[in-house]
Amino acid sequence: MSNSQFAYPVAPERAAALGEIHARPYALLGPDRLIFQLAFMMEGGSIVHHAVISDLSRARGIAPPEQNARYHALAWGQGTLRWERHTEFSTFFWDGPLPPAFGGDVSPHPFGDGFSPPGTLISAIRLEIRGDGDDARNALSAFDPASLCHSEVEKGQATVLTDFRQDGNGLTQMLLVDHGLSAARRGALAQRLLDIETYRTLAMLGLPLAQQLSSDIRRIEDGLADITRRMKDNARDEADAILYEITGLAAELEANAAFSLYRFGASRAYDGIVSERIQALEEMPVSGAETLGSFLGRRLAPAMRTCQAVEERQANLSRKLSRATGLVRSWIDVELERQNSDLLAAMNRRAEMQLRLQQTVEGLSVAAISYYVIGLVGYVLKALSHDLLPVDPAVATGAAVPVVVITVWWIVRRIRRRHIA
Repeated sequence: MSNSQFAYPVAPERAAALGEIHARPYALLGPDRLIFQLAFMMEGGSIVHHAVISDLSRARGIAPPEQNARYHALAWGQGTLRWERHTEFSTFFWDGPLPPAFGGDVSPHPFGDGFSPPGTLISAIRLEIRGDGDDARNALSAFDPASLCHSEVEKGQATVLTDFRQDGNGLTQMLLVDHGLSAARRGALAQRLLDIETYRTLAMLGLPLAQQLSSDIRRIEDGLADITRRMKDNARDEADAILYEITGLAAELEANAAFSLYRFGASRAYDGIVSERIQALEEMPVSGAETLGSFLGRRLAPAMRTCQAVEERQANLSRKLSRATGLVRSWIDVELERQNSDLLAAMNRRAEMQLRLQQTVEGLSVAAISYYVIGLVGYVLKALSHDLLPVDPAVATGAAVPVVVITVWWIVRRIRRRHIA
Protein backbone atom coordinates (compact mmCIF):
# COMPACT_ATOMS: atom_id res chain seq x y z
CA MET A 1 0.00 0.00 0.00
CA SER A 2 1.41 3.38 -0.96
CA ASN A 3 1.88 5.92 1.81
CA SER A 4 0.66 8.69 -0.49
CA GLN A 5 -2.84 7.26 -0.43
CA PHE A 6 -3.47 8.90 2.97
CA ALA A 7 -1.57 12.15 2.42
CA TYR A 8 -4.64 14.34 2.94
CA PRO A 9 -4.66 17.93 4.22
CA VAL A 10 -4.42 17.87 8.02
CA ALA A 11 -6.50 20.05 10.32
CA PRO A 12 -4.33 22.54 12.23
CA GLU A 13 -5.61 21.28 15.59
CA ARG A 14 -4.97 17.58 14.88
CA ALA A 15 -1.38 17.49 16.13
CA ALA A 16 -2.26 19.25 19.37
CA ALA A 17 -5.27 16.99 19.95
CA LEU A 18 -3.25 13.82 19.36
CA GLY A 19 -0.29 15.07 21.36
CA GLU A 20 -2.45 15.85 24.39
CA ILE A 21 -2.94 12.10 24.95
CA HIS A 22 0.80 11.74 25.55
CA ALA A 23 1.37 15.13 27.18
CA ARG A 24 1.97 13.72 30.68
CA PRO A 25 3.97 10.51 30.41
CA TYR A 26 4.44 8.61 33.66
CA ALA A 27 8.02 8.19 34.78
CA LEU A 28 9.25 4.60 34.82
CA LEU A 29 10.53 4.35 38.38
CA GLY A 30 12.69 1.62 39.78
CA PRO A 31 12.45 0.37 43.37
CA ASP A 32 13.81 2.35 46.30
CA ARG A 33 13.61 5.85 44.84
CA LEU A 34 13.29 9.31 46.36
CA ILE A 35 11.15 11.92 44.58
CA PHE A 36 11.14 15.69 45.08
CA GLN A 37 8.43 17.66 43.29
CA LEU A 38 8.12 21.44 43.56
CA ALA A 39 5.29 23.43 42.00
CA PHE A 40 5.72 27.14 41.33
CA MET A 41 3.00 29.62 40.41
CA MET A 42 3.29 31.32 37.04
CA GLU A 43 2.78 34.95 38.14
CA GLY A 44 5.56 36.20 35.86
CA GLY A 45 4.39 34.20 32.86
CA SER A 46 5.63 31.00 31.28
CA ILE A 47 8.73 32.73 29.86
CA VAL A 48 10.36 32.85 33.29
CA HIS A 49 9.72 29.14 33.90
CA HIS A 50 11.02 28.26 30.45
CA ALA A 51 14.15 30.33 31.11
CA VAL A 52 14.86 28.45 34.35
CA ILE A 53 14.65 24.97 32.80
CA SER A 54 16.62 26.23 29.78
CA ASP A 55 19.44 27.47 32.02
CA LEU A 56 19.48 24.16 33.91
CA SER A 57 19.63 22.26 30.61
CA ARG A 58 22.50 24.35 29.24
CA ALA A 59 24.42 23.93 32.49
CA ARG A 60 24.20 20.14 31.99
CA GLY A 61 25.21 20.36 28.33
CA ILE A 62 21.70 19.54 27.07
CA ALA A 63 19.67 21.42 24.46
CA PRO A 64 16.93 23.54 26.08
CA PRO A 65 13.26 22.84 25.31
CA GLU A 66 11.42 24.63 22.54
CA GLN A 67 9.63 27.83 23.44
CA ASN A 68 6.16 26.26 23.39
CA ALA A 69 7.23 22.98 25.02
CA ARG A 70 5.20 21.73 27.95
CA TYR A 71 7.49 18.90 29.04
CA HIS A 72 11.25 18.48 29.29
CA ALA A 73 13.54 15.94 30.95
CA LEU A 74 17.28 15.83 31.58
CA ALA A 75 19.67 13.63 33.52
CA TRP A 76 20.75 15.01 36.89
CA GLY A 77 23.13 13.08 39.11
CA GLN A 78 21.82 9.59 39.67
CA GLY A 79 18.32 10.58 38.68
CA THR A 80 16.24 12.54 36.20
CA LEU A 81 14.86 16.07 36.42
CA ARG A 82 11.50 16.49 34.70
CA TRP A 83 9.82 19.84 34.08
CA GLU A 84 6.15 20.23 33.15
CA ARG A 85 4.24 23.42 32.35
CA HIS A 86 0.59 23.75 33.35
CA THR A 87 -1.92 26.58 33.01
CA GLU A 88 -1.01 28.61 36.09
CA PHE A 89 1.97 26.71 37.51
CA SER A 90 4.82 24.44 36.53
CA THR A 91 6.36 21.46 38.31
CA PHE A 92 9.96 20.34 38.75
CA PHE A 93 10.15 16.59 39.42
CA TRP A 94 13.40 14.83 40.39
CA ASP A 95 13.91 11.22 41.35
CA GLY A 96 17.11 9.85 42.82
CA PRO A 97 18.46 7.16 45.16
CA LEU A 98 17.05 6.77 48.66
CA PRO A 99 18.91 7.85 51.79
CA PRO A 100 19.50 5.12 54.40
CA ALA A 101 16.76 6.40 56.75
CA PHE A 102 13.36 7.89 56.00
CA GLY A 103 13.60 11.68 55.81
CA GLY A 104 17.38 11.70 55.68
CA ASP A 105 19.51 14.24 53.82
CA VAL A 106 20.07 13.78 50.10
CA SER A 107 22.91 15.17 48.03
CA PRO A 108 23.25 16.16 45.31
CA HIS A 109 19.86 17.23 43.96
CA PRO A 110 18.75 20.07 41.63
CA PHE A 111 17.10 22.22 44.29
CA GLY A 112 20.19 23.37 46.15
CA ASP A 113 21.62 26.86 46.52
CA GLY A 114 22.13 27.23 42.76
CA PHE A 115 18.46 26.70 41.91
CA SER A 116 16.58 29.88 40.94
CA PRO A 117 12.82 29.51 41.58
CA PRO A 118 10.72 30.81 38.65
CA GLY A 119 7.85 31.92 40.89
CA THR A 120 6.30 31.52 44.30
CA LEU A 121 6.19 28.02 45.72
CA ILE A 122 2.71 26.52 46.01
CA SER A 123 3.49 22.83 46.60
CA ALA A 124 6.56 20.91 47.74
CA ILE A 125 6.53 17.12 48.15
CA ARG A 126 9.01 14.51 49.29
CA LEU A 127 7.91 11.02 48.28
CA GLU A 128 9.97 7.99 49.21
CA ILE A 129 9.40 4.63 47.55
CA ARG A 130 10.72 1.82 49.77
CA GLY A 131 10.38 -1.90 49.74
CA ASP A 132 8.52 -3.71 52.50
CA GLY A 133 11.05 -4.07 55.33
CA ASP A 134 12.32 -2.66 58.59
CA ASP A 135 13.11 0.76 57.08
CA ALA A 136 9.53 1.16 55.88
CA ARG A 137 8.07 0.01 59.20
CA ASN A 138 10.37 2.31 61.15
CA ALA A 139 9.25 5.25 59.02
CA LEU A 140 5.78 4.99 60.50
CA SER A 141 6.99 6.82 63.61
CA ALA A 142 7.92 9.88 61.52
CA PHE A 143 4.25 10.71 60.84
CA ASP A 144 1.82 12.50 63.15
CA PRO A 145 -0.69 9.93 64.47
CA ALA A 146 -3.38 12.62 64.74
CA SER A 147 -3.53 13.11 60.95
CA LEU A 148 -1.99 9.87 59.70
CA CYS A 149 -3.42 8.52 56.45
CA HIS A 150 -2.57 4.84 55.94
CA SER A 151 -4.14 2.72 53.22
CA GLU A 152 -3.44 -0.10 50.82
CA VAL A 153 -3.66 0.62 47.09
CA GLU A 154 -3.18 -1.19 43.79
CA LYS A 155 -5.11 -4.18 45.17
CA GLY A 156 -2.68 -4.66 48.02
CA GLN A 157 0.50 -4.31 45.95
CA ALA A 158 1.44 -1.04 47.68
CA THR A 159 0.82 0.89 50.88
CA VAL A 160 0.62 4.68 51.19
CA LEU A 161 1.40 6.69 54.32
CA THR A 162 1.30 10.46 54.85
CA ASP A 163 0.11 13.00 57.42
CA PHE A 164 -0.03 15.94 54.94
CA ARG A 165 2.30 17.86 57.26
CA GLN A 166 5.51 19.59 56.26
CA ASP A 167 8.99 18.69 57.50
CA GLY A 168 11.69 21.17 58.47
CA ASN A 169 12.30 21.99 54.80
CA GLY A 170 8.62 22.73 54.11
CA LEU A 171 8.10 19.48 52.20
CA THR A 172 5.00 17.33 52.55
CA GLN A 173 6.28 13.85 53.37
CA MET A 174 4.81 10.73 51.77
CA LEU A 175 5.86 7.10 51.90
CA LEU A 176 5.00 4.51 49.27
CA VAL A 177 5.71 0.97 50.40
CA ASP A 178 6.23 -1.24 47.36
CA HIS A 179 5.01 -4.85 47.61
CA GLY A 180 5.92 -5.79 44.05
CA LEU A 181 4.84 -3.10 41.60
CA SER A 182 6.14 -2.86 38.06
CA ALA A 183 8.11 0.21 37.00
CA ALA A 184 5.12 1.58 35.05
CA ARG A 185 2.64 1.03 37.89
CA ARG A 186 5.13 2.47 40.37
CA GLY A 187 5.48 5.62 38.27
CA ALA A 188 1.72 5.97 37.73
CA LEU A 189 0.97 5.55 41.45
CA ALA A 190 3.68 8.05 42.41
CA GLN A 191 2.27 10.58 39.94
CA ARG A 192 -1.23 10.18 41.38
CA LEU A 193 0.05 10.83 44.90
CA LEU A 194 1.96 13.90 43.75
CA ASP A 195 -1.11 15.18 41.90
CA ILE A 196 -3.29 14.75 44.98
CA GLU A 197 -1.02 16.91 47.11
CA THR A 198 -0.41 19.52 44.40
CA TYR A 199 -4.00 19.92 43.25
CA ARG A 200 -5.53 19.84 46.72
CA THR A 201 -3.29 22.80 47.61
CA LEU A 202 -4.31 24.64 44.46
CA ALA A 203 -7.98 23.86 45.11
CA MET A 204 -7.72 25.48 48.54
CA LEU A 205 -6.63 28.80 46.99
CA GLY A 206 -10.28 29.66 46.47
CA LEU A 207 -11.07 29.52 50.20
CA PRO A 208 -9.19 32.68 51.33
CA LEU A 209 -10.78 34.61 48.46
CA ALA A 210 -14.23 33.30 49.40
CA GLN A 211 -13.70 34.35 53.02
CA GLN A 212 -12.54 37.78 51.89
CA LEU A 213 -15.49 38.26 49.57
CA SER A 214 -18.01 37.11 52.19
CA SER A 215 -17.58 40.32 54.18
CA ASP A 216 -17.98 42.43 51.01
CA ILE A 217 -21.11 40.52 50.02
CA ARG A 218 -22.59 40.96 53.50
CA ARG A 219 -21.96 44.71 53.30
CA ILE A 220 -23.63 44.90 49.88
CA GLU A 221 -26.58 42.84 51.17
CA ASP A 222 -26.99 45.25 54.12
CA GLY A 223 -26.81 48.21 51.74
CA LEU A 224 -29.49 46.68 49.52
CA ALA A 225 -31.73 46.01 52.53
CA ASP A 226 -31.42 49.66 53.60
CA ILE A 227 -32.21 50.84 50.06
CA THR A 228 -35.30 48.65 49.78
CA ARG A 229 -36.61 50.07 53.07
CA ARG A 230 -36.17 53.59 51.70
CA MET A 231 -37.87 52.55 48.47
CA LYS A 232 -40.84 51.37 50.51
CA ASP A 233 -41.22 54.72 52.27
CA ASN A 234 -40.44 57.53 49.81
CA ALA A 235 -38.94 56.08 46.66
CA ARG A 236 -40.44 58.72 44.35
CA ASP A 237 -38.75 61.56 46.18
CA GLU A 238 -35.33 59.84 46.34
CA ALA A 239 -35.43 57.84 43.11
CA ASP A 240 -32.31 59.44 41.61
CA ALA A 241 -30.26 59.05 44.80
CA ILE A 242 -31.44 55.46 45.28
CA LEU A 243 -30.60 54.57 41.69
CA TYR A 244 -27.11 56.02 42.15
CA GLU A 245 -26.54 53.92 45.29
CA ILE A 246 -27.88 50.72 43.69
CA THR A 247 -25.66 51.25 40.67
CA GLY A 248 -22.64 51.63 42.93
CA LEU A 249 -23.44 48.42 44.81
CA ALA A 250 -24.03 46.52 41.56
CA ALA A 251 -20.73 47.75 40.10
CA GLU A 252 -18.82 46.61 43.19
CA LEU A 253 -20.53 43.23 43.18
CA GLU A 254 -19.83 42.62 39.48
CA ALA A 255 -16.19 43.64 39.93
CA ASN A 256 -15.80 41.11 42.75
CA ALA A 257 -17.59 38.44 40.73
CA ALA A 258 -15.33 39.01 37.73
CA PHE A 259 -12.25 38.93 39.97
CA SER A 260 -13.27 35.63 41.58
CA LEU A 261 -14.64 33.94 38.46
CA TYR A 262 -11.38 32.29 37.42
CA ARG A 263 -10.25 31.39 40.94
CA PHE A 264 -13.49 29.64 41.89
CA GLY A 265 -13.65 27.87 38.53
CA ALA A 266 -10.06 26.69 38.91
CA SER A 267 -10.74 25.47 42.46
CA ARG A 268 -13.65 23.38 41.20
CA ALA A 269 -11.49 21.91 38.45
CA TYR A 270 -8.62 21.11 40.84
CA ASP A 271 -11.02 19.55 43.33
CA GLY A 272 -12.36 17.36 40.55
CA ILE A 273 -8.84 16.23 39.68
CA VAL A 274 -8.15 15.35 43.33
CA SER A 275 -11.35 13.30 43.46
CA GLU A 276 -10.41 11.46 40.26
CA ARG A 277 -6.90 10.67 41.55
CA ILE A 278 -8.23 9.42 44.88
CA GLN A 279 -10.83 7.28 43.15
CA ALA A 280 -8.12 5.79 40.91
CA LEU A 281 -6.14 4.72 43.99
CA GLU A 282 -8.92 2.29 45.00
CA GLU A 283 -7.86 2.59 48.62
CA MET A 284 -8.43 -0.11 51.21
CA PRO A 285 -8.26 1.25 54.77
CA VAL A 286 -5.72 -0.02 57.27
CA SER A 287 -7.11 -0.63 60.73
CA GLY A 288 -6.73 2.34 63.06
CA ALA A 289 -5.98 4.94 60.31
CA GLU A 290 -7.82 7.07 57.78
CA THR A 291 -7.55 6.80 54.04
CA LEU A 292 -6.39 9.72 51.93
CA GLY A 293 -9.88 10.04 50.47
CA SER A 294 -11.67 10.30 53.80
CA PHE A 295 -9.08 12.68 55.25
CA LEU A 296 -9.16 15.10 52.32
CA GLY A 297 -12.92 14.73 51.89
CA ARG A 298 -13.53 16.10 55.38
CA ARG A 299 -11.29 19.11 54.69
CA LEU A 300 -11.66 19.87 51.01
CA ALA A 301 -15.43 19.49 50.79
CA PRO A 302 -16.25 22.31 53.28
CA ALA A 303 -13.83 24.64 51.50
CA MET A 304 -15.39 23.87 48.12
CA ARG A 305 -18.89 24.34 49.54
CA THR A 306 -17.81 27.73 50.91
CA CYS A 307 -16.61 28.81 47.46
CA GLN A 308 -19.84 27.53 45.91
CA ALA A 309 -21.93 29.35 48.53
CA VAL A 310 -20.11 32.63 47.81
CA GLU A 311 -20.72 32.21 44.08
CA GLU A 312 -24.41 31.54 44.67
CA ARG A 313 -24.70 34.55 46.99
CA GLN A 314 -23.10 36.72 44.31
CA ALA A 315 -25.53 35.43 41.67
CA ASN A 316 -28.60 35.86 43.92
CA LEU A 317 -27.51 39.31 45.02
CA SER A 318 -26.94 40.33 41.42
CA ARG A 319 -30.50 39.31 40.54
CA LYS A 320 -31.90 41.25 43.52
CA LEU A 321 -29.95 44.35 42.56
CA SER A 322 -31.24 44.04 38.99
CA ARG A 323 -34.85 43.83 40.20
CA ALA A 324 -34.38 46.81 42.53
CA THR A 325 -32.77 48.79 39.71
CA GLY A 326 -35.66 47.97 37.39
CA LEU A 327 -38.21 49.08 40.01
CA VAL A 328 -36.47 52.40 40.62
CA ARG A 329 -36.11 52.99 36.90
CA SER A 330 -39.83 52.37 36.43
CA TRP A 331 -40.59 55.09 38.97
CA ILE A 332 -38.12 57.42 37.30
CA ASP A 333 -39.72 56.67 33.91
CA VAL A 334 -43.18 57.48 35.30
CA GLU A 335 -41.88 60.75 36.67
CA LEU A 336 -40.25 61.56 33.33
CA GLU A 337 -43.50 60.82 31.52
CA ARG A 338 -45.36 63.17 33.86
CA GLN A 339 -42.77 65.89 33.28
CA ASN A 340 -42.97 65.33 29.53
CA SER A 341 -46.77 65.61 29.70
CA ASP A 342 -46.48 68.91 31.56
CA LEU A 343 -43.91 70.10 29.05
CA LEU A 344 -46.16 69.20 26.11
CA ALA A 345 -49.09 71.01 27.72
CA ALA A 346 -46.95 74.10 28.20
CA MET A 347 -45.78 73.87 24.60
CA ASN A 348 -49.41 73.65 23.44
CA ARG A 349 -50.24 76.77 25.41
CA ARG A 350 -47.28 78.57 23.87
CA ALA A 351 -48.35 77.42 20.41
CA GLU A 352 -51.86 78.78 20.97
CA MET A 353 -50.47 82.08 22.16
CA GLN A 354 -48.17 82.23 19.14
CA LEU A 355 -51.14 81.48 16.86
CA ARG A 356 -53.20 84.28 18.36
CA LEU A 357 -50.23 86.59 18.17
CA GLN A 358 -49.68 85.58 14.56
CA GLN A 359 -53.32 86.29 13.71
CA THR A 360 -53.03 89.69 15.37
CA VAL A 361 -49.85 90.42 13.43
CA GLU A 362 -51.55 89.33 10.23
CA GLY A 363 -54.38 91.79 10.83
CA LEU A 364 -51.94 94.58 11.52
CA SER A 365 -49.84 93.63 8.52
CA VAL A 366 -52.93 93.77 6.21
CA ALA A 367 -53.75 97.24 7.51
CA ALA A 368 -50.16 98.46 7.14
CA ILE A 369 -49.69 97.04 3.65
CA SER A 370 -53.08 98.37 2.56
CA TYR A 371 -52.15 101.82 3.90
CA TYR A 372 -48.95 101.94 1.87
CA VAL A 373 -50.61 100.53 -1.26
CA ILE A 374 -53.47 103.08 -1.05
CA GLY A 375 -50.88 105.83 -0.65
CA LEU A 376 -49.17 104.69 -3.82
CA VAL A 377 -52.53 104.59 -5.63
CA GLY A 378 -53.27 108.13 -4.47
CA TYR A 379 -49.91 109.37 -5.79
CA VAL A 380 -50.59 107.74 -9.12
CA LEU A 381 -54.10 109.19 -9.42
CA LYS A 382 -52.92 112.69 -8.49
CA ALA A 383 -50.30 112.54 -11.20
CA LEU A 384 -52.86 111.85 -13.90
CA SER A 385 -54.39 114.79 -15.81
CA HIS A 386 -58.11 115.67 -15.68
CA ASP A 387 -58.47 114.52 -19.27
CA LEU A 388 -57.35 111.01 -18.42
CA LEU A 389 -59.17 110.87 -15.07
CA PRO A 390 -62.54 112.63 -15.11
CA VAL A 391 -63.11 111.78 -11.42
CA ASP A 392 -61.57 113.66 -8.52
CA PRO A 393 -58.37 111.80 -7.39
CA ALA A 394 -59.48 111.89 -3.76
CA VAL A 395 -62.76 110.20 -4.66
CA ALA A 396 -60.94 107.59 -6.73
CA THR A 397 -58.49 106.95 -3.90
CA GLY A 398 -61.32 106.45 -1.43
CA ALA A 399 -63.07 104.08 -3.80
CA ALA A 400 -59.87 102.01 -4.13
CA VAL A 401 -59.56 101.50 -0.35
CA PRO A 402 -61.92 98.48 0.01
CA VAL A 403 -60.53 96.87 -3.13
CA VAL A 404 -56.94 97.21 -1.90
CA VAL A 405 -57.75 95.97 1.60
CA ILE A 406 -59.63 92.90 0.30
CA THR A 407 -56.87 92.12 -2.19
CA VAL A 408 -54.07 92.42 0.40
CA TRP A 409 -56.02 90.29 2.90
CA TRP A 410 -56.58 87.59 0.26
CA ILE A 411 -52.89 87.55 -0.73
CA VAL A 412 -51.67 87.32 2.91
CA ARG A 413 -54.16 84.56 3.69
CA ARG A 414 -53.08 82.57 0.63
CA ILE A 415 -49.41 82.91 1.55
CA ARG A 416 -50.09 81.68 5.12
CA ARG A 417 -52.04 78.64 3.86
CA ARG A 418 -49.27 77.79 1.45
CA HIS A 419 -46.72 77.78 4.33
CA ILE A 420 -48.99 75.65 6.48
CA ALA A 421 -49.42 73.09 3.68
